[in-house]
Amino acid sequence: MLKFQCFLHLIQPSTANNNHHSNHFLHNLAPFRLTGTIPVPRIQVVRANGSRKSVKLRVNGIGREMEEDVEEFEEEDEDVEDEFSARKKGVYRAKKEDINYDKDPEFADILGDCLDNPEKAQKKMEERLRNKRNKILHTKTGSASSMQVSFNKFEYSNSYMWLEFYNAPLDKDISLISDTIRSWHILGRLGGYNSMNMQLSQAPLDKRPNYDAILGANVEPTTFYNIGDLEVQDNVARIWLDIGTSEPLILDVLINALTQISSDYVGIKKVVFGGSEFESWKDNMTSEETGFRVHKI
Repeated sequence: MLKFQCFLHLIQPSTANNNHHSNHFLHNLAPFRLTGTIPVPRIQVVRANGSRKSVKLRVNGIGREMEEDVEEFEEEDEDVEDEFSARKKGVYRAKKEDINYDKDPEFADILGDCLDNPEKAQKKMEERLRNKRNKILHTKTGSASSMQVSFNKFEYSNSYMWLEFYNAPLDKDISLISDTIRSWHILGRLGGYNSMNMQLSQAPLDKRPNYDAILGANVEPTTFYNIGDLEVQDNVARIWLDIGTSEPLILDVLINALTQISSDYVGIKKVVFGGSEFESWKDNMTSEETGFRVHKI
């Protein structure tokens, strides 16, 4: 009885504009007079195409078949949604299997939730960034002050280069300095700092780059002859150089690299080319117990 009252409520006109259609609909219900046993009209459900769910009701019978048809429709609708959901998950699962995330399972897990649960994936990504912040973002540990560069009776064939740090450098800082000087020396040994063959850097910027191989092969080569080991005492380091050829470009490249290191990694107060002595260097300090260290180049 309650369900039939709900049905009567649905067919009642809601506005004045649809009175005509409602009267016509009620006229068709005339054979079902509310006398004696109240018949329950049968509802035939017809779903329309489209993204929205629309239902069309047609009264063509009596009995409890109305409830059964409605329940059947609901069960069918749930089956369709379950089938669509399973098919959707299957497609996503297939896409996941095509990509290999063996190198980073944590990131694979985050990507797996991007489509199914974006909010959960976002929370996982934020947590990942917080946990690995030190590996992703590196704060500068160098100095904001400019590195001073000076020359003291410097000779290209036989001179020391002195490095004075603001503080005693750590092992990782010395390792970075050593790798930089080693790379600088290797490029010099291979003739990479030959200012006589600077065809591309001296070419006009508004023209297409053009390299003359014959000219490059006939230029007199420049070779970095020899280099010593990096010696460290407290906050001072030195290295012996035998550049050989008087080539200022070689020094420019090293100074540029050391300037960037001083700004980003370890503060270098002063770089001095030449001279056999330095104000705080002690020649008799040659043991590790006194703070003396030697790093192979």
